[in-house]
Amino acid sequence: MKTLVSQAVARLARWGTKWSLWPPHLVTACCGVEIGHIFGSVYDAERFGMLPMGSLRQSNIIIIEGTITLKMAKFVKYVYEQMPEPKYVIAMGACAIKGGVFYGSYHMVPASKVVPVHAYVSGCPPTPEAVLKAVSKVQEQIGHAEN
Repeated sequence: MKTLVSQAVARLARWGTKWSLWPPHLVTACCGVEIGHIFGSVYDAERFGMLPMGSLRQSNIIIIEGTITLKMAKFVKYVYEQMPEPKYVIAMGACAIKGGVFYGSYHMVPASKVVPVHAYVSGCPPTPEAVLKAVSKVQEQIGHAEN
């Protein structure tokens, strides 16, 4: 049975993780433009605790921005494995979810076959509002997580 102190520390750690999601800039397709829009002055994703990170080893969330080919899938998996725990994934765009306009192509891989996905954002391209809603869904999952 957890003590009161360890429960308080776990709650504080979840709160810190929830409000400090740092995605690396891993652009695999045209949805990368929408990510730029999210971090711009209109939507300002920093208000929601997201800060684009340059280092993969300090990131805790990957936003897969569109098409993943067989060649790129190895790199996405490599990046995911380098991230510290807890780590989260958002699949953004029709290409990341099912292949989009390239559905059925021999070289396309859905994001869920490469890494575990915590939230999906549909659309081609998805709107910045939809991406921010997916971020809030991941934050809800973090807030309700059991340690």
